[in-house]
Amino acid sequence: MVQPRVIRQKIWDSLKAVARPDTRFHLSFSEFIPDFIGADVATDRLTRLKAFRDCRLAFVTPDNSMTELRRRLIVEGKGFVMSTYNMQRGFLYMAPGIVPPEAASFAAWLDGMEYFARPVDLADLSEIGRFDLLATGASAVTRDGIRFGKGHTFFDLEWAMFTDIGLVHEQTPVAAIVHDVQVVEEQLNQSETDIQVDYIATPSRLATIERQKRRPRGVRWERLTREEIASLPPLNELARMRGVA
Repeated sequence: MVQPRVIRQKIWDSLKAVARPDTRFHLSFSEFIPDFIGADVATDRLTRLKAFRDCRLAFVTPDNSMTELRRRLIVEGKGFVMSTYNMQRGFLYMAPGIVPPEAASFAAWLDGMEYFARPVDLADLSEIGRFDLLATGASAVTRDGIRFGKGHTFFDLEWAMFTDIGLVHEQTPVAAIVHDVQVVEEQLNQSETDIQVDYIATPSRLATIERQKRRPRGVRWERLTREEIASLPPLNELARMRGVA
């Protein structure tokens, strides 16, 4: 079985031809998930889904490849939540209708999110309501929907926290927007914390995944150190709520 780090490096090499550099990290893909040529077309494919049309509240990662999706959500007046980089400052909530139409493109960028969206914690999210759709980027994703990121597991951890407080459930649709070069043939052993996606949107196609396993629920506290819990504000908040910390 090929190791994820080997696949990841192979993908990073291929991405250099299609990725858009980040203003801070350039093409250091170990630091960020890049935007790419054709991301708008891939986003088009996702937004045609009933899951998007019916969505009232979405969760979207801060990946650069999610910028166009965030813009579409703003333009269509759909609320969404985005995690801050590596969850260091929790989450931002972009309320429906808060952004003037002419500012939608700016608001979709990370700096624009900081300007228009408001910081929220898990208690706030519980009040805002359940997510109807989750969307994420990835360093790579297998054809059967197993995604992996920069080498960390923030999206899986976010899912775990959201299940704990009832914001998502087994049937909540999860989509990945990636370039075609990021879809890999190699098979990975799905761990008990991996989140299998339902849709993979690329510039060339939209793949629908038939999941064979139930998704994980809850935070695996035994896998986390006190330092890790203390370093992530949402995780620390949940630990206090559950009497772990």
